Amino acid sequence: MTPSTILLLIIIYFGTLFYISHRVSKKDSGNEAFFTANKNSKWYLVAFGMIGTALSGVTFISVPGEVGAASGEQFKYFQFVLGNALGFIVITKLLLPLYYRMNLTSIYSYIEHRMGVFSYKTAASIFLISRTISSAFRLYLVVIVLQRFVFDFYDIPFAFTVLISLLLIFSYTYRGGLKTIIITDTLQTFFLVTSVFLTINFICDRMDLSAIGAFEEVKNSNYSKIFFFDDFIGSKFHFVKQILGGMFVTIAMTGLDQDLMQKNLSCKNIGEAQKNMFTFTGIFVIINIFFLSVGALLYIYANKNGIAIPTDLVTGKPRTDLLFPEIALNHLALIPAIVFLLGIIAATFATTDSALTALTTSFCVDFLGMDKAENTSKNTVKTRHIVHISFSVLIFFVIIIFNTINDSSVVGMIFKVASYTYGPLLGLYAFGLFQKSRNVNDKLVPIICLLSPFFTYLINENSKLLFAGYVFDNELIVLNGLITYLGIYITSKRSAERISF
Repeated sequence: MTPSTILLLIIIYFGTLFYISHRVSKKDSGNEAFFTANKNSKWYLVAFGMIGTALSGVTFISVPGEVGAASGEQFKYFQFVLGNALGFIVITKLLLPLYYRMNLTSIYSYIEHRMGVFSYKTAASIFLISRTISSAFRLYLVVIVLQRFVFDFYDIPFAFTVLISLLLIFSYTYRGGLKTIIITDTLQTFFLVTSVFLTINFICDRMDLSAIGAFEEVKNSNYSKIFFFDDFIGSKFHFVKQILGGMFVTIAMTGLDQDLMQKNLSCKNIGEAQKNMFTFTGIFVIINIFFLSVGALLYIYANKNGIAIPTDLVTGKPRTDLLFPEIALNHLALIPAIVFLLGIIAATFATTDSALTALTTSFCVDFLGMDKAENTSKNTVKTRHIVHISFSVLIFFVIIIFNTINDSSVVGMIFKVASYTYGPLLGLYAFGLFQKSRNVNDKLVPIICLLSPFFTYLINENSKLLFAGYVFDNELIVLNGLITYLGIYITSKRSAERISF
């Protein structure tokens, strides 16, 4: 597939998104439509669209790539996915009812009511930092693919490729916001899901395998081990650790994250929001099975055809993230290449456009008070546009910095960073929900949330020595949350009355 063909496909794809954005935002581009989609979203559209947001290009490329990593990942990730499913259930039954009962636009308003202004601003700030970093990582992955297979051909610098990508996303989200995202993410998820199934079909066709034959090939390969019980529980892959890590990472990165919760809060009522979450959970688990199967088939195909894992152009080290695009764009036919490209673009931009909208919403509501009745003038729309641009610029610089230091799987980096950035949010909400008879020392909360990741890092770096060889993985977020929780508890005082929310 030539770079010119790929570029033409990208232009057509974004032309479609621009058209949808124009149609959706033509009648209503106000703050209410941008922040909440006027609380009139169809639950089935939200459920389907959330798949693209939750998975992203990281799942599309990095998860299949990790299946054959030298560290022996195999289908280990599915243990984490099962933990994700448990986390989604907790969100559906515990957090969503709370958010709807309090009629929140920003979910961090709960912290203001429960703990105070300092705690509230701290929670919102944690989200802004966490989501900016994770969104930059996700977008980075698709940009390096576009850079390697398209823009290097035209001698376009990496920084300019990032800038173009962010400008395109900004262009179709800055007016309609969430109202536009609900529609565009549905379309992008369709491309994502379709590309997964078609990719499996194309690879099977190349290897003369039927569906049953492909299943047997994957089952009998060295890549299909799912459950890891036989190792010491301190090892990174152990089932218990992956389940716990997956559950609490999901609670923090979804249930305490304005991005995905903003979409849920755009449904008409709690019943539809919960219906959305249960549907989404089922699809999420199933689609991840197919992503892992794609990974196994990619490595089997690569081994049979002598295809090496591509090396990173910056570090010179093998990058498993690049195996899927290498095979799809250089070793399969034109149609499979187009299908892959649509899939990765849809997955990544569905995540980034949603994140930009959520970041803008959180800053405008949590720091500028745009949800207040007195802040409804046209000037607030202009201010919202400035905030939207500012976060686009911030993500740009994070990607540029990340490109100079990263030499590992992006999916691993995202969850590692999340353990440090989202952990304090986990502790904040846990204390608010389960310690209703205690009042916090509001002014100390920001300090506690700053110190918690620091102590978590120290413990993680010395865990083998402190805990007889134990090595933390994604469950590190639990430790971070626990330290935050204990810090708030120690500095709090018993209340004469039990808090009702």
